[in-house]
Amino acid sequence: MDALLSGVFDGVMTFGALEKYGDFGIGTFEGLDGEMVGFDHDFYQVKATGVAYPVSNTMKTPFACVTFFDSDREEKLPEGINYDQLQEFLDKILPTPNIFYAIRIDGTFAYMKTRSVPSQNKPYPPLAEVTKNQPVFEFNSVEGTMVGFRCPTYVDGVNVPGYHLHFLTKNKDAGGHVLELKVEKAVASMDYTWGFMMILPSEDSDFYRINLTGDRQEELEKVEK
Repeated sequence: MDALLSGVFDGVMTFGALEKYGDFGIGTFEGLDGEMVGFDHDFYQVKATGVAYPVSNTMKTPFACVTFFDSDREEKLPEGINYDQLQEFLDKILPTPNIFYAIRIDGTFAYMKTRSVPSQNKPYPPLAEVTKNQPVFEFNSVEGTMVGFRCPTYVDGVNVPGYHLHFLTKNKDAGGHVLELKVEKAVASMDYTWGFMMILPSEDSDFYRINLTGDRQEELEKVEK
């Protein structure tokens, strides 16, 4: 994650290869070309226009987090809660903050606010510079699916600590990185995950040359929100 914050946007794995490790998850694309949403064996790309497209196996990603989703618990969400309240609700019912959770939420939302990011050209800017002018999209009374993860705090620098969710409409034609929401009627499914595997770039790239020793948590929080 810190590499992504530093502007390392070159794709290092095709989606054809990625699906061997999971068909459910989130990420981005080569050159930071939009937000990735994956579930039910398909990946989608939400471009900077807010429009979603199916992903081909030959497209590449610089950062993705995936799994094969297997629900361990389902819970109906309280009507009217916002994004902060959703996170508080889930934190109260999850058994521990110290493992990983894949999260899927299906339902209708009275309000949904998302963002995507436009494709970048080299030399790539830091992610925080890109998100200063990020396109934002708002939906009212929208049905769809949120997917993502809750990661423990100790993965700071490797992934996003806490909740990181992306949204796709029921018609699979729009969505993005979730910024805010209001639940109308929805059910959350959670996959308790006791481990993870991390694959790093296997060839000489910008990843090999950047400095990853600093603490970028404050920068990450600004980017995510």
